[in-house]
Amino acid sequence: MNDDLKNLGRMRPPEPSQAARARALSLARAAYDEAGNTAQATQGNAAGRRRSSMINRLWSSVMNRKFLSGSALATFLVVPAAAFLTLELTRQGLPVATGEQQVEPATGVQAQQTDAKTMAPAKPLTESTSETLAERSKTAAEPSGTLADQVAEKLAVEREARRKGGIKVMIGNPAAEPAQQEAEFDAARQSLSKQSAAPPAIATQSMAGGSGAGIMRSPAPVDTLAQPAENRDRFTSVDANPVKSVATDPVSTFSADVDTASYSLVRRSLMAGQMPDRDSVRVEEMINYFPYDWPGPDSKDAPFKATVTVLPTPWNTHTRLMHVAIKGYDVAPATAPRANLVFLIDVSGSMDEPDKLPLLKSAFRLLVEKLKPEDTVSIVTYAGNAGTVLEPTAIRDKAKIRTAIDTLQPGGSTAGAQGLEAAYDLAQQAFVKGGVNRVMLATDGDFNVGPSSDEALKATIEAKRKSGIFLSVLGFGRGNYNDALMQTLAQNGNGTAAYIDTLAEAQKSLVEEAGSSLFPIAKDVKFQVEFNPDQIAEYRLIGYETRALKREDFNNDKVDAGDIGSGHRVTAVYEITPKGSPAVLNDDLRYGAAPAQATQPSGELAFLKIRYKQPDSETSKLITTPVTESNAVATLAQAGEDIRFSIAVAAFGQKLRGTDAVSAYPYRSILDLASGARGGDAYGYRAEFLNLVRLAKSLSGE
Repeated sequence: MNDDLKNLGRMRPPEPSQAARARALSLARAAYDEAGNTAQATQGNAAGRRRSSMINRLWSSVMNRKFLSGSALATFLVVPAAAFLTLELTRQGLPVATGEQQVEPATGVQAQQTDAKTMAPAKPLTESTSETLAERSKTAAEPSGTLADQVAEKLAVEREARRKGGIKVMIGNPAAEPAQQEAEFDAARQSLSKQSAAPPAIATQSMAGGSGAGIMRSPAPVDTLAQPAENRDRFTSVDANPVKSVATDPVSTFSADVDTASYSLVRRSLMAGQMPDRDSVRVEEMINYFPYDWPGPDSKDAPFKATVTVLPTPWNTHTRLMHVAIKGYDVAPATAPRANLVFLIDVSGSMDEPDKLPLLKSAFRLLVEKLKPEDTVSIVTYAGNAGTVLEPTAIRDKAKIRTAIDTLQPGGSTAGAQGLEAAYDLAQQAFVKGGVNRVMLATDGDFNVGPSSDEALKATIEAKRKSGIFLSVLGFGRGNYNDALMQTLAQNGNGTAAYIDTLAEAQKSLVEEAGSSLFPIAKDVKFQVEFNPDQIAEYRLIGYETRALKREDFNNDKVDAGDIGSGHRVTAVYEITPKGSPAVLNDDLRYGAAPAQATQPSGELAFLKIRYKQPDSETSKLITTPVTESNAVATLAQAGEDIRFSIAVAAFGQKLRGTDAVSAYPYRSILDLASGARGGDAYGYRAEFLNLVRLAKSLSGE
């Protein structure tokens, strides 16, 4: 490089101006004209047509003719090929060249070829030319600072590649380098702009030299990937019952629970290939889901009978189980009281799924077939606003009831509180004295409009319960199921909660168990067990966490509790630790009061008390049962099949909840215990349970 060029490089670039731009344009035009005047090569030929051979002319006349058959044939060939190519490219997921992808710099040879094409003859660099180039560079960089940075980085990479490759820019004509830089700048800017604006489709990525192009593979855009549906099911989170010391806390009190929703929820999850949410597992509901042949009372004067069995614990050789089984009096269908039922049906937009409103309609059709001709049915819907679809109608007019059910369509938001008020008003309008007056709420629990707090709904239901109108809840659907609210409604409405996930479950809950679900024989049923500290050191109630009561609530008739229907079966299981067993977890108190002298009969393990009210009474009655060694069996095999099967279900429920007591008890043992106690299984419920245990075993990886 000579001294003049070095001096020129040290010069300060002139400020851009419109005058300089005009001067540069004028000089460029003059240079072009001068080059044209002195050029030796001709600029074309005077002939009117391009020179070619005679054969080409003859063939052209043939090719220029339009044949319809040829076009049709081409169409048949091209269209399938294009469709196949499009399908293949889409299936392969070929990526898009976006602004985030790296652009390979041009090789030295490509850069030299591009430079040769873009350079034009010009006069030596002048002040006006410098101003023009600076002005154009500034204008090109103005739209986006980020884009300018990318262009500058790209040019720097290319120059470095040239330097390492030994390719030099011509320096004989000083004006060539600025012109080349400007061309490179424009080409790079356009390339990056196109890449940044490229839509998410198949695209080619041009190299800086312009001659190289290729299709690259990259992951599909995030927004096009299938995302799993968000699970917004809501459950009440409670801790499992702890092990309690008889020395400090000898009394256990809880409310009866005949709900079965938890088992259906567990089944739904396992059948979908997922382990259930631990909070959805309520062990007592899983146990009470199955029909057992417990001994029942001889007459309705004593509404139910308790049977207690003490047996070894399958998962702990140092503890025992106290199995409490209750069977309610079975009211004969001929003597069942009249029923006044109000179907409160959620037809909001959230119910527009196959396992919600369509299944709900099928379930209520089954129930209508079960009722007696003199029973009455009303239908209230709610979605935004509550409305009466069917006034109280006798079951003998089944065609009218079926038509009303068939016309139900989803749409709108869920104003559940308004619907409850309307349903209770309709139930009061058709109230049957001495009969069954019940609102049957069917919903996914998505109460999202209006005064829908749990406490407000609870207050409404408690007030109506006192008037003799009870509430049952049927849950449907998944993904937005509000189990917590469903439990609140059922527990405070003297009703039951069931979850309907299949038509078979609807048949079980509304047809096979209609008597126990609809016709109560006792209300506010409470259990209290006092353990003998001379015999029992510790105890743990399995399940019933959401049904726990205070000790003083047992004798308080103002405290609400669960109801038992006709023929209902209720089972409770305690794990008890005998005194002196190595399984005792709690140490004796150092400073505790000296134990009182034993006054209980010798050999008595515990004392069971049951308090209940007649459906039309507000005064409770008491039933007591002592538990002694005469209730015990020496081995698990000596216990009846129903007892052993219920214990297997209890173990399974605890296993799903992650209870420490059964952590070392494998699914294989649960399966063996249940298989050996399958017994009579007319409806296949126990066979289904065995399948669920197998699924849980596989999903857990055990």
